[in-house]
Amino acid sequence: MLLDRIDSPNDLKKLSVPELEALAQEIRQFLIENLSKTGGHLAPNLGVVELTLAMHYLYDSPKDKLIFDVGHQSYVHKILTGRKDRFHTLRKYKGLCGFVKRSESEHDVWEAGHSSTSLSAAMGMAVARDLKGETNKIVAVIGDGALTGGMALEALNHIGHERKNLTVVLNDNEMSIAPNVGALHNYLSKIRSDKHYLKAKEEAQHLLKKIPAIGGTLAKTAERLKDSLKYLVVSGVLFEELGFKYFGPVDGHSLPQLLETFRQTERVTGPVLIHVVTVKGKGYSPAEADSQAWHGGGPYKIESGQFIKAVGAPMYTDVFGSTLIELAERDDRIVAVTPAMPSGSGLIKFADRFPGRMIDVGIAEQHAATLCAALALEGMKPVFAVYSTFMQRAYDQIVHDICRQNANVLFAIDRAGFVGADGETHQGVFDIAFLRSVPNIVVMMPKDENELRHMLKTAVDYNDGPIAVRYPRLNGVGVKMDKELKTIPIGRWETIRDGEKFAVLAVGAPMIELAEAAAELLKSEGIQLRIVNARFLKPLDEEMLLELYDNGYSMLTLEEGAVRGGFGSAVLEFYAERDLYGVKVKPIGVPDRFIEHGSPKEQRQEVGLTAERIVSELKAMMPRKRQRA
Repeated sequence: MLLDRIDSPNDLKKLSVPELEALAQEIRQFLIENLSKTGGHLAPNLGVVELTLAMHYLYDSPKDKLIFDVGHQSYVHKILTGRKDRFHTLRKYKGLCGFVKRSESEHDVWEAGHSSTSLSAAMGMAVARDLKGETNKIVAVIGDGALTGGMALEALNHIGHERKNLTVVLNDNEMSIAPNVGALHNYLSKIRSDKHYLKAKEEAQHLLKKIPAIGGTLAKTAERLKDSLKYLVVSGVLFEELGFKYFGPVDGHSLPQLLETFRQTERVTGPVLIHVVTVKGKGYSPAEADSQAWHGGGPYKIESGQFIKAVGAPMYTDVFGSTLIELAERDDRIVAVTPAMPSGSGLIKFADRFPGRMIDVGIAEQHAATLCAALALEGMKPVFAVYSTFMQRAYDQIVHDICRQNANVLFAIDRAGFVGADGETHQGVFDIAFLRSVPNIVVMMPKDENELRHMLKTAVDYNDGPIAVRYPRLNGVGVKMDKELKTIPIGRWETIRDGEKFAVLAVGAPMIELAEAAAELLKSEGIQLRIVNARFLKPLDEEMLLELYDNGYSMLTLEEGAVRGGFGSAVLEFYAERDLYGVKVKPIGVPDRFIEHGSPKEQRQEVGLTAERIVSELKAMMPRKRQRA
């Protein structure tokens, strides 16, 4: 096999174009077979096989910088840069990362788990190159979905203004995770569908070259004619107006076309944009038929294309989606808003039931947040369905537009806590700390899927400002669902296990499960541990905190979130503000570092979120007997 001979990009350069085409098919089969066992982003990587081969064939990585936006389409890049023998460890604990990772290879020059960063990175590297007097090439690959992100447009504007020598490869597959939306997407569709665009443009340029240059007036007339012809063929040549030399559309699965186009750009000074049209999931019929489902998933059966799923209680995401439909049936103020995540956020059925009340803004979290603020100020009840890690991108809008104006926005924060195989770029462990410091917002997390339903009811009925419900990327615990939804008193915790002298204040189902396991271990030693479902992270249950203090409890706070500034910090601040210094409180959470990929269980084990740690910490709080001299 050709793939057996490829351990670095230099090996690739020894092949002929027909051999490259054969290698592309081997790589597709390699991906299909390996990801059937590990899971991962199959469809995005099947779509960029030829594109990645062409780039590594012509460019000299790592001297030339190849930058992948998001990085979930970098598997082919990893295979070609000496990591194919470790592919069985992909997304596993201590194995290959599912995204670009600088510590893995010198060929990984930029890390990103969020979209729309590659163009800013490319510009930064181009500026650094020029300041150092170097001549290396810089190529950024960005999807058409990522191009809707605000910072991508900011970077396009800057690159076009400065006219730096760099190449932008626009990987146009009409998808991000879900089908793309928006005017920019429609513009690209228009270019794709107009087969006469490139031919007409070339003919116009050829014609202009025959006009004798006999004066400035005629030259300016020629330029206006050229511009007029461009606008005649395509309504607004956006990229060229921004200062880029546009090449395309190019068939992203034709190696001869790709190689020829890349070679043409070498003769151009200034920024270049190559518009490459690809098919997400190319070469595997189930992924081509439903690239949204196959964007990223778990293990599957190759022959049938069926995902191998564990049987159990419904996922919190699904409970959120079904409950929101139930609430929207009764409350026509409810509008769901998502930044390109209708499937991942559990809103597909909502969109089918209420198409006019479902807004997918594309990859534009900042816009989504401010849109929600305006909807709320006009009397609607917007539900901003967003992953914890993606919500980080809208922090300014949350502070400035939502919380400062006390807008009645409901945040449905999915993927709260550890997310497993997606790793450090996607861990939902920072939102507690960055939300609880902002005035006006209420933050809560359920102990199980039934309580999630009641929290959503509580949040919809709450009209005194923004309110957030956070929940994990997990199946529920399997409890019975109440038919009747009810509101929960804001800021009221509940004791779910009685005990004496020692209490664990736990946030969310995984932490309550750990507390229960610790309680069973302590029970055998005659210690009765009180477990509190600290379901409101803001405001705190002041009445219960004072009762715990008055009765002399030693407390341990437990959260699957950043311990710096998190829920435990809030409890310590509560007592400090009241000069109640005699209390013992030990916060346990995620330490001050980024946690890499693995299973959530392995990630908890790594940071000490275990029943054994809880027992050890509580025993350390016990009064020690005096030793005789």
